[in-house]
Amino acid sequence: MTRIAVLDDYQSVASDFCDWSQVPGDVEVVEFHEHLGGEDAVAAALQGFDVVVAMRERTEFRRGLLERLPDLRLLVTTGMRNKSIDVEAAAEHGITVCGTAASAAATAELTWGLILAAVRHIPREDVGMRAGGWQQTIGGDLAGARLGVIGLGRLGSRVATVGQAFGMDVVAWSQNLTDERAAEVGVRRVERDELFASSDVVTVHLLLSKRTRGLIGPDDLALMKHTAVLVNTSRGPIVQQQALLDALTEGRIAGAGLDVYDEEPLPADSPLRTAPNTVLTPHLGYVTRGTYEVFYGEAVEDVAAWASGNPIRVIA
Repeated sequence: MTRIAVLDDYQSVASDFCDWSQVPGDVEVVEFHEHLGGEDAVAAALQGFDVVVAMRERTEFRRGLLERLPDLRLLVTTGMRNKSIDVEAAAEHGITVCGTAASAAATAELTWGLILAAVRHIPREDVGMRAGGWQQTIGGDLAGARLGVIGLGRLGSRVATVGQAFGMDVVAWSQNLTDERAAEVGVRRVERDELFASSDVVTVHLLLSKRTRGLIGPDDLALMKHTAVLVNTSRGPIVQQQALLDALTEGRIAGAGLDVYDEEPLPADSPLRTAPNTVLTPHLGYVTRGTYEVFYGEAVEDVAAWASGNPIRVIA
C-alpha cells in the first residue's frame, strides 16, 4: 500500500478537488488539517508515509528532516518552485520532488482586494454598518494616485496592469529591474527611494530569498507618505515586521493590507492582529477553487505518474 500525506488542508477540502483513484494500486490518503509545526512534529507525523503533498512553502523539508523520513520516496509541492525544499538532499536520499502548475491571477486579484479594502476602509465601514452606524471614514482615490510596484515579475506585472486600468500612475523598482523591462509592462522604473517617497500605494511582489529577506525596513517606511498604504501578498519576512508595526502604531503610514506573515499560521497573540488600520487575510492569495483544482489535480497526476515509474514535472 502507498501511504500519502496531504499537508495543510486547513479547510478540509483537498479531497473535493482531486480523485486519488487515479493512482494505481492500493493507496491510503491522510489529510492533515492543522499545520504540523517544527521539525520534530513533522518527523513524528510523517513516519511511514511514502508520499507527501506539501502546500506551497508552509513546511520546510531540509536535509535534517529528510534524513528522519526513511520511507519517503516522493515529495510533491504545489507550484514548480519551493525554496523550503532541499532538492539536492532529497535526491541524495532517493526522494523524487515534483511540482504542479501555478497561476499569478489569484494572488493578483487578492492584492487588489486588499488595496481597495485598505484605501476605502471597507472592513471598518462594514463593522460599523452591522453595528447600526453610518459613514465613519473618508477614503482615498486610486485614479490619479501613484502605485509603486516592488518586483515586476509575473505577478507584479499583472498588478501593474490593473493599476493602469484604475487610472493610476504606475512605477516600479526591484534590484534587477531595467528600464526596458518596465517599458514592456507600460510602467516607469524609478529608484527605490523615489518609489517609497512618492507612491500612494506600495505593493510587494518579490520572491523570498537571502537577498530579499528584511529588504523593506524602517528607512523605507520612513520615506512613505502618511497617507500611503503598504500591501504585501508576497512573503512576510520581506518586510521587517517590527518596523511595519512601529509605522502603523505611530501613524506614520495610513495603513497596511497583509496576506503573508513571518510565522504562519499567524499566532493568536501576534501584535499584528491588533495593529491599527490594517486589513489582514490568512494567506488567501492562492486559495481559490481554480487554483485548488490545479494544485490537487496535478498532485494526483504526479503521484500516479511516479507510481507508474514515469514521474512528471520533476524539480531538479
